[in-house]
Amino acid sequence: MVFSSVVFLYIFLPIMLLIYFIVPKKVKNLVMIIASFIFFAWGEIRYIPIMLLLAVMDFWCGNKINQNWDNKKKKTIYLWIDVGVNLLILFFFKYADFIISSINGITGLDIPLLNIPLPIGVSFNTFQSLSYIIDVYRGTVTCEKSFYNYLTYTTLFPQIIAGPIVRYETVDEELVDKKISLDNFSLGMKRFIIGLGKKVLIANNVGALWNVIETGGYGEMTVLLSWIGIISFALQIYFDFSGYSDMAIGLAKIFGMDFDENFNYPYISKSITEFWRRWHITLSSWFRDYIYIPLGGNRKGLPKQIRNILIVWALTGAWHGASWNFVLWGLYFGVILIIEKLFMLKVLEKLPNFFKHLYTIVLVLISWVIFAFEDLTQVGTYLSTMFDLNGASFANPEAIYYLKNYIVIIIIGIICSIPIAQTLKNRIKSKENSSNNIENLKETEQQIGETRSKVLDKDVAMEQTKTEINDNNNEKRALKNGKKAKALMYTFASLGYVAIILLSTASLVNNSFNPFLYFRF
Repeated sequence: MVFSSVVFLYIFLPIMLLIYFIVPKKVKNLVMIIASFIFFAWGEIRYIPIMLLLAVMDFWCGNKINQNWDNKKKKTIYLWIDVGVNLLILFFFKYADFIISSINGITGLDIPLLNIPLPIGVSFNTFQSLSYIIDVYRGTVTCEKSFYNYLTYTTLFPQIIAGPIVRYETVDEELVDKKISLDNFSLGMKRFIIGLGKKVLIANNVGALWNVIETGGYGEMTVLLSWIGIISFALQIYFDFSGYSDMAIGLAKIFGMDFDENFNYPYISKSITEFWRRWHITLSSWFRDYIYIPLGGNRKGLPKQIRNILIVWALTGAWHGASWNFVLWGLYFGVILIIEKLFMLKVLEKLPNFFKHLYTIVLVLISWVIFAFEDLTQVGTYLSTMFDLNGASFANPEAIYYLKNYIVIIIIGIICSIPIAQTLKNRIKSKENSSNNIENLKETEQQIGETRSKVLDKDVAMEQTKTEINDNNNEKRALKNGKKAKALMYTFASLGYVAIILLSTASLVNNSFNPFLYFRF
């Protein structure tokens, strides 16, 4: 089951919400646990025992660390027991076949692959478990005393499949005291609808184009088609993943919890350093806090800092998938980030914003080629075509056909990947603050007017009073017009949310192409 499915939207979610809001507060976590198990069982029931095993292991080790707080040796043993079990399960399911195939390729052996299905969301679940036990060991969070509450945390269906990575410290208080209110419900529904629109209306449509190009169903590859294809993939992966994150954050808000933001308009970045502060934020911060800093970060000299960056980014790549192209993808970014730290950021500071954006977008698009193809030969061929290094023609009828048919959705995707709506929202808030300031100023002027009327000549005071009345009337008219504009904007916004739901539903009913790219991670 996925969020962008008719079953989830019109059967699972309404029933779950109805029960969740009817039951008493102390039973809400139980509803969440049962709903999560039903959600996971729908797609992969075999993973539920593993999820329970990890939850029991985390909870037991966390409490053992707390009981042996003054015994560093025992604390460390329980830490490594939990870390070891979590990593063993992750490596077995995700990397066993990758390791076997690599050994076969190097040695010429023919060791049979295990062909074990990858449990959905295993990487996110593992990282969530690791963050909890490490934080308990460090003393930055208090170990959870209730297994019931911890199981709620570790099985939260809104985010466990594809993020964001939620740390225990983010939701520990809300596991007991949820912030349930009409305002949160409204905000959560709006965020969920926006995420649904991103996924269904944009990601699915540009993804269909990329699917044709990726599988070679386009005829002859040309320079133009290669750029159309990778731009489509860049939009697909962004709206697919950020759409899921929006839906997860929205659901959490509805259920009275706050998840961390995971994306912040990464395609407006002016450097790769900035890009990774905006893309998959919870993953970047996880690797920073649990790998990069413990390795020494930038505290032990430049050579070790470079080593630490390469280790982190090799692991980041491997986390995304059990294939060498993902490792290469991670190292690609690691090398660029090192170059930027050494001198490139200083160079970029002197360039106009246009060239900063161009530099970043081109490097990111190259990275998506590496990410998209597991076969490194295909990576080389595609990049050669993009930069006209293999004699490919610039365009052909197929390329023009796909450009004409998909240019509108590509432009919509590009527009929606920049913070136009956020900018307008900030301007409206600024106007509201100005209106409040006007109200405060009006009260102050009134007080001054009263004082002046007592001191000045009666006629002068009358003239001043008339002027103040006129000014106040003008201010009231401006305020009234502002309120009308705001009401009109909210009306259009509400209609927009309804339109997104209706269009998304129609699209889901009519189309079968509805993948979630990050489910495999």
